[in-house]
Amino acid sequence: MAALPLLAAACLACTLAMFGTGLSDLRQMLATKSVENIQFLPFLTTDVNNLSWLGYGCLKQDWTLITVNTIGVALQTLYILAYLYYSPAKRPVLLQSLLLLAVLAAGYGYFTLLIADARTRLARLGLFCSVFTISMYLSPLADLAKIVQSKSTRCLSFPLTITTFLASTSWTLYGLQFHDPYITVPNVPGIVTSIVRFWLFWRYPPGQDKPYRPLHA
Repeated sequence: MAALPLLAAACLACTLAMFGTGLSDLRQMLATKSVENIQFLPFLTTDVNNLSWLGYGCLKQDWTLITVNTIGVALQTLYILAYLYYSPAKRPVLLQSLLLLAVLAAGYGYFTLLIADARTRLARLGLFCSVFTISMYLSPLADLAKIVQSKSTRCLSFPLTITTFLASTSWTLYGLQFHDPYITVPNVPGIVTSIVRFWLFWRYPPGQDKPYRPLHA
């Protein structure tokens, strides 16, 4: 299915901008040769999410999904390798990465070997991708609650909030355009949580002299 060029371009540009916010962490690791104050789990979960959507895009033959998530997988894998290289505690990082590979191998076997019907396979993989994406968007809610309690947004990234809002909005419109609820539904929470973050920035503006560590989407 060919996407509308402008909408497809918006999805590509906004999503890659969102993925690119991790480059600040990569630059920090390269500059300091350490992983201090950088979380590993967001890189890993985002990689799983990208790989899942890449599989969905391949089944659906949707080149917008394929292009975006191929680049996303490459970036997240780069972040993971850099983290592994500079991390002083490599064993936990390796174990989590190996667990990821085992889960992906099991998922590949399930969707390709146990589900023969192509339409059923597409529907179940789409459902998995939707649930996983929703869980990623909702996972920072506990941190948002802490921000309300502390009345400080210094741990939030404004560029990440903007790119998440634009990417979620673009993919929601993309899903509506092609009547794909597996794309539309999981991106709505991204819009909602981004609006909540915008409100928090307005309600509790971060001090200009206070450094912050961004919360991942």
